[in-house]
Amino acid sequence: MTSAIVVGSGPNGLAAAARLARAGLEVTVLEAADVPGGGTRTSEQILPGLLHDHCSAVHQIAAGSPFFNEIDLGSHGLNWLSAPVDCVHPLDDGSAGVLHQSIDRTVEALGLDGKRWHQLFASMSDRFGDLFADASHPVLSSFPSHPLLLARFGAAALLPATTLARLFRTDQAKALFGGVAAHTYYRLDRPLTSAVGMMLVIAGHNQGWVVAEGGSQSITDALIADIEHHRGRIETRHRVRSINDLPAADVVMLDVSPSSAAAILGNRLPQRIARSYRRFKHGPGAYKVDFAIEHGVPWTAHHARQAGTVHLGGTFAELQATEKAIHNGVMPDQPFVLVSQQYLADPGRSVGDVHPLWTYAHVPHGYTGDATQAIIDQIERFAPGFRDRIVGTAVRTTTEMSVYNENYVGGDIIGGASTPTQLLFRPRVSRNPYATGVPGVYICSASTPPGAGAHGMCGANAAARALAELER
Repeated sequence: MTSAIVVGSGPNGLAAAARLARAGLEVTVLEAADVPGGGTRTSEQILPGLLHDHCSAVHQIAAGSPFFNEIDLGSHGLNWLSAPVDCVHPLDDGSAGVLHQSIDRTVEALGLDGKRWHQLFASMSDRFGDLFADASHPVLSSFPSHPLLLARFGAAALLPATTLARLFRTDQAKALFGGVAAHTYYRLDRPLTSAVGMMLVIAGHNQGWVVAEGGSQSITDALIADIEHHRGRIETRHRVRSINDLPAADVVMLDVSPSSAAAILGNRLPQRIARSYRRFKHGPGAYKVDFAIEHGVPWTAHHARQAGTVHLGGTFAELQATEKAIHNGVMPDQPFVLVSQQYLADPGRSVGDVHPLWTYAHVPHGYTGDATQAIIDQIERFAPGFRDRIVGTAVRTTTEMSVYNENYVGGDIIGGASTPTQLLFRPRVSRNPYATGVPGVYICSASTPPGAGAHGMCGANAAARALAELER
């Protein structure tokens, strides 16, 4: 029987395992940690029954994942839930940019900039499935099925976020787009920094800024159920340091960073590919604080009290300055902070009137300082009285991020710096970037196309390439 070993059990490793198991391969997933899931895990960290997502939290891309929809994870218990408002970006005067799943409601909320928002996003959000199906594949792999749609997206996506933001007239719309674009984790005045923000907005209008019922762990649990249904198995506490540690297998999938892949493959790796993996750049880090809060967050902007996601960074100009600072290795006094109030969509995560609040700040790569107070101060800036509602905290520092998940090099939770080259070609320029140059061995982490997110498409794509090779 044809066999496969998958090293790493993040959503990409599990997606690869699911595709291979469904093709009839004998699949074993090896995970170094005590529990599978990578960054797609959920646990009680502060109070019994209070559920906190470890890393990935909001899943507009995963909800539209072609592979997840193909294998119907809903049949294994995965259910998506939405808050009353998708995303809010508050400003100091109490106003806010407000994003709804409905583009018409968003247009209404944005006032003067509503028409421009509609022109930019409406038609593409209606065709998100087609767009992401093309955009999720490597640039050089094949001709897109919807070239005009992809070209229209690309024309705007190529622009720096600073340029695209000039289309809007109000501070609220500029900041709203800027906060979403800042998910790029890169200087907003560089080419292609509109791409991630545009895709997130388009996906959100199509799918909603949804969360997984019961926590992001539900994505992991559904993938494992599918793997086991097709006779695959998961082994935890099994660290792989070298390809020589593995039993013979027809296919090996590595859900690891390029540097870890180079270490595992050692001198089997062709020199030109080894050089590419070692040159691969990682971006700024994340500093995460989970809160247990009583009665919810007292946001000044009333829409934020109903929002599943709140972006805290002030005006677009402030965002541009803070993202430039962390890119240059400087910790800003008021960092960009992402807040998720998943309990508004999924009340089962709360305990009575005590709710889990998920937050992290953008910080420099490898940051060794303490950003806890900076995060609290930034929330307090837009929600006076927040400090008085804190019941407890759980902190994962930037340096602890790479201990929790070795793929988070230097605290980089998106699998690599969003340089223009790496956004298009990761981890190297190739028609098949999943191939390592070692026969039968593939890399399938978020450091491969299409990049970060709990959508599983990196793993699904890599597995598809492996199956195609087996058929030759």
